[in-house]
Amino acid sequence: MSSDSFVVRTATSADVHAIFRLINELAHYEKALKEVINTPAQLLRDGFEREVPLFIAHVAEWNDGSIIGFSLCYTRYSTWKGPVLYLEDLYVKEDFRRLGAGKALFQNCVDMAVAKGYKRLTWQVLDWNKPAIDFYSKWNANMDSEWINGSIDF
Repeated sequence: MSSDSFVVRTATSADVHAIFRLINELAHYEKALKEVINTPAQLLRDGFEREVPLFIAHVAEWNDGSIIGFSLCYTRYSTWKGPVLYLEDLYVKEDFRRLGAGKALFQNCVDMAVAKGYKRLTWQVLDWNKPAIDFYSKWNANMDSEWINGSIDF
């Protein structure tokens, strides 16, 4: 997927440091920078060096070669639906928003889910992140407030 100014492509191992910088920008935006314990080395191992990668990432690359956004997805399995593509993160640098990169990254996830036979694409959005909620609402997404997220960190 591309525009005159950027192209969306599958990430490569050479993109790991740029993706990691964007992950930190996203964490800062979400007021959770201290929670990032992942590293570029871990991203490299998990996404590019395993026989079966734990995730697939795509990047939006500006016409000068810089990475301006990314999406990161992985497979989940729903006992009710079957295979589900989970969008862990989608982020575009602030100066490049409203140029279509977020839309192109998200559409890429939708297309990938359909092409691979997934039954659903899911993601989470913070309840205070109105720009993201508005973005996803344009896709006629179901924004479910019924479920409470739980987690255990190790």
